[in-house]
Amino acid sequence: MTASADSKNIPILVTGATGFVGAHLLHYLIREGHTHIRAIRQPGSDMSLVESIKSRVEWVEGDILDLFFLEDAMQGIRRAFHCAAIVSFLPADRRRMLEANVDGTANVVNAALYRGIDKLVHLSSVAALGRIRNGATLDESARWQRSRFNTNYALSKFLGEQEIWRGVAEGLQAAVINPSIILGSGFWDRGSARLFSHAAGNYPFYPAGTTGLVDVRDVVRFMVMLMDSNVSGQRFILSAENWTYRSLLETIARELGARPPYIKTSFLLRALSWRAAWLAGFLTGKPPLLTRETARNSSLTFYYDNRKSIEQFGFQYTPIRQAVAETARQFLDARREGLPPRVLPFG
Repeated sequence: MTASADSKNIPILVTGATGFVGAHLLHYLIREGHTHIRAIRQPGSDMSLVESIKSRVEWVEGDILDLFFLEDAMQGIRRAFHCAAIVSFLPADRRRMLEANVDGTANVVNAALYRGIDKLVHLSSVAALGRIRNGATLDESARWQRSRFNTNYALSKFLGEQEIWRGVAEGLQAAVINPSIILGSGFWDRGSARLFSHAAGNYPFYPAGTTGLVDVRDVVRFMVMLMDSNVSGQRFILSAENWTYRSLLETIARELGARPPYIKTSFLLRALSWRAAWLAGFLTGKPPLLTRETARNSSLTFYYDNRKSIEQFGFQYTPIRQAVAETARQFLDARREGLPPRVLPFG
């Protein structure tokens, strides 16, 4: 399941190429010597994460909700990485998120089938596995069930995965990765990178739950390894370690030289916190760090079993303490320059 030298010349398409995972994927592909990369960006996309490599990529501008655009974008393409998605836990974003994550994925599948591409690798989430019981350990065999623990984002990723499996049934070679919370540098005001900005402010509270964590570089390395393999019709959980949120926030704070959180959030405090975060977001126009869904889920415990990725591919994960330390160093460096976006370097 190793790549040949010829695979570096195979035409590749990347959706969501200016986002957190997509940008790291582009950096890794170029580092590995891939020479024919086409990437999709939306009009007005922030190119900060790919600024240093943008001239080495063929850019096409459009929206994955436009099937005809996708069919044109996939002309001559043999492999595609589908990273485009909306991640939101705001009720107001539900419809837009379902359109992008479900209808957009359906369009990617349909365009791939139309163009007869060799393989598609889809970036999903452990959220698509479904969460039905607090304290559960989830692996790739998990089956979706309706549950109060499943967010609108989880639903959108589950339904998006169904489009991938529909494509496989129609003859498409495709595989899915389900990463847990992805850590790494990026835009410091969004996603998991925002945790570093938050911790730097000496935030005193920590939630009681446990979740899986994985380095963004491991995610893209596995995606490329999966693409180069003959594996199709399978999903893989990507999660290096299961950590409590308290341990994660304490580790981030210490790496930043900030005060670790020391107050455990109760039910009442969570209820007050997400409402206060909503009000602050309303007044500032910035997305709130905490929503009703994230406040509830951060109090829950879910473990993720990564044995399939290790046993089938011999994959070696980056220790989470290393991922946190390297991201924290980039944050501190970026803070001296006004917090410009950063990409973690590949060793």
